[in-house]
Amino acid sequence: MKFTNDRKPLSSSAGIARRMFAAGLMATTAMTATVSVQATDDDKLGQILARLERLEQENAALKREVNALKQGGDAAGTQEVVVADASERKSASKDAGDILDVDVVSINSNLSYKMLDPTTNINRKQELLLEARRSGELADNTVTLGGAVTAIADYWHSNTENKFGYLMRHPTPNNQQQKDVSEAVIHSAQLSVTATLGDWITTYAEMLYDPEQSFGAGTITALGRNQVQLRKGYVIVGNLEKSPVYLTLGKMATPFGLTDTVNPFTASTVWHAFGGLAYGAKVTYADNGLNMSFEAVQGGAQFRSANVHNNGTTVPSKLNNYVIDANYTHEFGTDGFAMVGGSYQRGTAYCQPFPVVHFTACNEVNPAWAAYGQFKSGPFLVMGEFAKTTKEWPGTFNPTPPLDVFAASKVTSFGIGGKYSFAMNDKPTDLSLEFSSFISGPEGSPWRRQDQWVLGLAHFLSPSIKGFAELVRTNGYAPLNFISGGNQAPGTTHSDIDANSTGIIIGVNAAF
Repeated sequence: MKFTNDRKPLSSSAGIARRMFAAGLMATTAMTATVSVQATDDDKLGQILARLERLEQENAALKREVNALKQGGDAAGTQEVVVADASERKSASKDAGDILDVDVVSINSNLSYKMLDPTTNINRKQELLLEARRSGELADNTVTLGGAVTAIADYWHSNTENKFGYLMRHPTPNNQQQKDVSEAVIHSAQLSVTATLGDWITTYAEMLYDPEQSFGAGTITALGRNQVQLRKGYVIVGNLEKSPVYLTLGKMATPFGLTDTVNPFTASTVWHAFGGLAYGAKVTYADNGLNMSFEAVQGGAQFRSANVHNNGTTVPSKLNNYVIDANYTHEFGTDGFAMVGGSYQRGTAYCQPFPVVHFTACNEVNPAWAAYGQFKSGPFLVMGEFAKTTKEWPGTFNPTPPLDVFAASKVTSFGIGGKYSFAMNDKPTDLSLEFSSFISGPEGSPWRRQDQWVLGLAHFLSPSIKGFAELVRTNGYAPLNFISGGNQAPGTTHSDIDANSTGIIIGVNAAF
């Protein structure tokens, strides 16, 4: 096995010395055993000589490791530990049985940032991996370790006590009290492992710690919200050099809509409303700017924004949901493109009856469609999208007077944003502005809508370290849980169309 990292070696001379000592001890033991062998036939003597020869080869390989460490890596600063060539690895492991023949374990901070960035290519991460393989950034038979941490400090003011509509943390009184709140916290931490096995198989697993957005009960210090989850995990069967078609199997973001944002930290309201996460099997065609995906999605209430009942239950024992997406990108010049696309999903999460509770069973299926686009020319990037259910959300009708005058409504979400990129102190910097909205009730209802404005500034200290600041304004307060009532006195709701809040956020997102 060969370890490479442009920052730190994944081994040490002390460790190698211990291995050399162990190899010497094995050799001494073998020689002692040879002396005690009573058999004198040629076959047994040949076996002993062959074993001694293998031990000598391993010892020579360990010496090469020491020499490699003394040399201090190549001229580019990459430090390597060479265990042995392929024949020596096979010889050394012959008696232990077959093992995975992985050549390199590495840390690629640039790729880790792209894969763990929650603002761009949210539901197209698999293609990033396959493009990295095609370009040679990810070689065959390698393991890439990565991670990212996002830390923030913020201050918020609301015109209504205990009601802050900001969705990057749960907007409930469990998390924000009174009219002014502040915090300095870890918003999220991620770890990832990517393995390329041969030239067709790529595996990916991502662990996530996110107490501010966890669905666990209690505050951000409660044990139930301080858990680590496997956020994504899948196997990709594909090779873009040989075929434009690839298959993804596992837990992944569903390919519905764009759901990206120009903001440096805060997610678009469209992502909060329709960004899916589910078990499934996805087939994708990607070639010459055309990208088409079909995902068979597991039924029941999935992790985010996907729900098709199974005989009136949430038991996910059928692949009875699906998502279809297609988009086309036309590139022009050296730094410009235009992309348009559309999506359809059989079953969204907007299907529960009154009162609305996350992940509960539905009696019917509520599909949705989306249209989106991006345009980039030089330093300017503009994006927008629109998504809407095809049926009313049953739970948005409260049957208790006086709220029974508001009929059930379809769910709509849309967003538009732009970003200008420039250099500040010779470092890449982005200035962005975005508006996005969630509309879930008729005119006059307390749960009519929730809007979000974000003015953002991002400054990259390196390609994988981003400092950022945001000024955020939310209008309306419409949490999905009990959106039209049911958790308070009959005929009342905690949703409030007149509530608004303003906040300022500073933070750092660093990947390795």
